[in-house]
Amino acid sequence: MLNWANQFNICCFLDNNNYSSHWHQYEAILAFNALDAISAPAGNAFQALQTFHDANPDWIFGHLAYDLKNEVAPLQSQHPDGIGFPDLFFFRPEIIFLLRNTTVEIGGINLTANAAEQLYNDCCNFISDSQPISDSPLPPVQSRLPKQDYLDAVKALRLHIQQGDCYEVNFCRENFIENANVYPPALFRQLNNISPAPFAAYYRLNDRYMACSSPERYLQKKGTTVISQPIKGTSRKDPDPEIDRALQLELFNNPKERSENVMVVDLVRNDLSHTAVQGSVEVSELFGIYGFAHVHHMISTVRSVVDPATPFAEILKTTFPMGSMTGAPKLRVMELIETYERSKRGLYSGALGYITPEGDFDFNVVIRSILYNESSRYLSFQTGSAITFYCDPEKEWEECMLKAAALEKVLIG
Repeated sequence: MLNWANQFNICCFLDNNNYSSHWHQYEAILAFNALDAISAPAGNAFQALQTFHDANPDWIFGHLAYDLKNEVAPLQSQHPDGIGFPDLFFFRPEIIFLLRNTTVEIGGINLTANAAEQLYNDCCNFISDSQPISDSPLPPVQSRLPKQDYLDAVKALRLHIQQGDCYEVNFCRENFIENANVYPPALFRQLNNISPAPFAAYYRLNDRYMACSSPERYLQKKGTTVISQPIKGTSRKDPDPEIDRALQLELFNNPKERSENVMVVDLVRNDLSHTAVQGSVEVSELFGIYGFAHVHHMISTVRSVVDPATPFAEILKTTFPMGSMTGAPKLRVMELIETYERSKRGLYSGALGYITPEGDFDFNVVIRSILYNESSRYLSFQTGSAITFYCDPEKEWEECMLKAAALEKVLIG
């Protein structure tokens, strides 16, 4: 499906990699070939999205980039952005494939049963693509934030926390490669093979691409129910079942991880309350421990009920950007992020997903992702961690390096 869809200038492929959850609705979704689209900078983007969908009440797919924060708060960003995804982009696809259990539903405007069957056969018969990520070794990875500058920034952020400016800051660092010549579908295949995740995605917007292995849901709306599932807390996995159970228990009882998780849960509760029916915000699950390919994560689920007349864009606007990628309190930490980070986040720590004809939606958190601009041959991947007062700057650096090494392994694999 992915290889076949990549022939179109705009496509979106979402894959849950067979992770079981009663919140999941589809195993995979493919949308391609834009009938029409909306691209908007921060300013009035959320309302423009609502207007676009109201005029075309159909499936739409696309993204919310991190700098939409400038629309919901008095912020600006002057940092460089080597990729150049727009702040907001959504497209109405000509064709959609919905995979669920043992069936695939194929939909499109004026699509006949014979045409749908032909699309299915074309997809199944498409020659498997064995092209490598790159035909030659990639240039070295660079960063605008070397180690000492990073350590100084973390120490400064700890001082802000000590002074009462904030409680926790999600601090990120960009890694990039200039003059990179890569084949994006192979990049996604390798990333998904090494680190399959429930919110994996391949996204092409003309000459800009994203390969994503996100484990985190930002927000889902189904009818009048809205859920957010923030992740804070991570431990390694072990092949020995007994050791692995001990690691899970250690993660569950870790006071630092629990305090970080509670902070983001409180932030999400506050965000959801802006559109929730009074008294409906609840924590459905606190400190859930879930296993992934290489790690365990602590995930909580916060749920609210919204009035059926509430515009979906208002729910997105009042919760964006997601608290797990900012920290708390949200406005102050976003100001500190602008002060101490040195690159625009762009699509990283934004969200990718879809909106249904009824105004329901499901979006991931764009983390563990590689972004690529084919025209400028600029490749980027960012990594970060949660900075608290009790954190060790050296260990935070090591965590960023560990996450970056995992993505570098994809590139050289």
